[in-house]
Amino acid sequence: MGETVHAIIRNYNGDPTRLMDILIDIQSQLGYLSEWTIEQIAKSLDIPKIDVEQTVSFYHFFTKEPRGKYTVYLNNSVVTGFYKVDEIVKTFEKEAGCSFGRVSPDGLIGLFSTACIGMSDQEPAAIINEQVFTRLTPDKVKTLIAGMKDGKTIEQLKGSSYGDGQNANPLMKATVKNHIRKKGEVIFSGDYTAGDALRKIKSAKMSSNDVIDIVKKSSVRGRGGAGFPTGMKWEVARKAQGEPKYIFCNADEGEPGTFKDRVILTEEPKLVFEGMTIAGYAVGARYGILYLRNEYMYMKKYLVSILQDMERDNLLGTAIGGKNGFNFDIRIQFGGGAYVCGEESALIESAEGKRGEPRDRPPFPVEKGYLQKPTVVNNVETLCTVVKIITKGHEWYNTIGTRESRGTKVLSISGDCEEPGIYEIPWGFSVNDILKMTGARDVQAVQVGGPSGSCIAANEFGRTLAYEDLATGGSLIIIGKNRDLLKDVVLNFAEFFREESCGSCVPCRALTGMSKLVMEKIVSGKATVSDIDRLVSWAPIMKKNRCGLGQTALNPILTTIKNFRHLYDEKVKGNSEIINPAFNLAAATADYEAAVKN
Repeated sequence: MGETVHAIIRNYNGDPTRLMDILIDIQSQLGYLSEWTIEQIAKSLDIPKIDVEQTVSFYHFFTKEPRGKYTVYLNNSVVTGFYKVDEIVKTFEKEAGCSFGRVSPDGLIGLFSTACIGMSDQEPAAIINEQVFTRLTPDKVKTLIAGMKDGKTIEQLKGSSYGDGQNANPLMKATVKNHIRKKGEVIFSGDYTAGDALRKIKSAKMSSNDVIDIVKKSSVRGRGGAGFPTGMKWEVARKAQGEPKYIFCNADEGEPGTFKDRVILTEEPKLVFEGMTIAGYAVGARYGILYLRNEYMYMKKYLVSILQDMERDNLLGTAIGGKNGFNFDIRIQFGGGAYVCGEESALIESAEGKRGEPRDRPPFPVEKGYLQKPTVVNNVETLCTVVKIITKGHEWYNTIGTRESRGTKVLSISGDCEEPGIYEIPWGFSVNDILKMTGARDVQAVQVGGPSGSCIAANEFGRTLAYEDLATGGSLIIIGKNRDLLKDVVLNFAEFFREESCGSCVPCRALTGMSKLVMEKIVSGKATVSDIDRLVSWAPIMKKNRCGLGQTALNPILTTIKNFRHLYDEKVKGNSEIINPAFNLAAATADYEAAVKN
């Protein structure tokens, strides 16, 4: 054990900023991070033990106790619940001989739940020893557990149970399907040749300012949800003081119902990396980091091989494309399981080996980001789009989409429809268009933009997906009329935000937990009208949080109160104002508000 720990630390040259990699590698090999291991890491990196402890304690997939030779993380997201996941849970527990949250008596199998793992188009799904297993059924679970008891490897388990992986690359024999239902004009156009954009930059003798000018003229905006103009961000970073500069690709798509980045990185990884390289040239950055969510660990060998291929082809490394002075390298940084790391400053903190807590801003990352150096953080889809803009021109790009929303949007669509999967469409499609395209019928609601977005009713299905109307990072969850919207969806989202709050800001730390309790009262039929009003009154308080998670954590509740108020009214109908003295919400709220004032 000792030699393994120290060998891994040496592999990262004892660099404390690579703490996340060190922890991930050690746990991958040893199964957990013991107290002794944490002490050795702290001594070797010459940092306080508490710094290691707080990082380990923050992330979902780090553990200080053994979690079994085979560690199962079953997805518990909203969409999973649409597929009789209770039967899957019961089968796992019966066959493994332990309940969820426990390890079997013989230490062989650990059963745990986790939030959305990016497989909403092929649920129920689970991660077992860093590998993904999709479309689980009770029979498949029985086969998996039997294989574990026989001592089979993960590769053998996949081969015996599935064999339906879509990707042919031998480095990623995944059971995951990509389900691209509609290819558009930009990302999945099928006309991409790696290096064309870089070669054009060289042949046309484009300066970094020329590249930024083209991106600005294209009006391309960030595809992560906020929609900030990409060219403007690059220009600010270009002028910022400090060296070296960094380009981050944010592939931490933790928003429940989102899986587009997983598909793009599987189908067009060179497009992503070329986009990062172009950003590096425009900004004057020397290094790029792909921050990838831990749930996609199964892609690691495949993506590393792609980077090696690009370096061999002179599309990465030194004097890229024969252009002297154009040097750019990319590495992959995995997270540890934390939704809040999708926020750019929390992502940077995580990449530095810390808790993924959002920073106070200003300064912004383009001025002081990774290691306090100028850093550009772009979404996967944004970087891919830039490559096509350089190749085909900003005039071409501006012919697609709407006046305020240029180009296409890649959507992750799941839930109650016949064809869940990936759809690349021009901005400006209506929700009704999407429902027809996916074969959705008897639709009660559509969750646009994941739980942090809006849950809309049928009277809004005519609205368009665009920055000027319904902006979205890409997730649409279709909810049929047969679902209990409050119990199956809203309560699940409330539990998600309670678990994923980093706890840094008081409003988020307190109100995510309190709102979950109120939703439990409502769903159980024990709430009153004043409870609903209290939830609404908390909305402005949540805006005091410093990151998007905290500011939007009550959105699942607030947008359904707005659009489906009748469902709430039915739950509280006839209830008197004092029904459960054991839970005094008014007193709890008063205590909280007093704490905020002080």
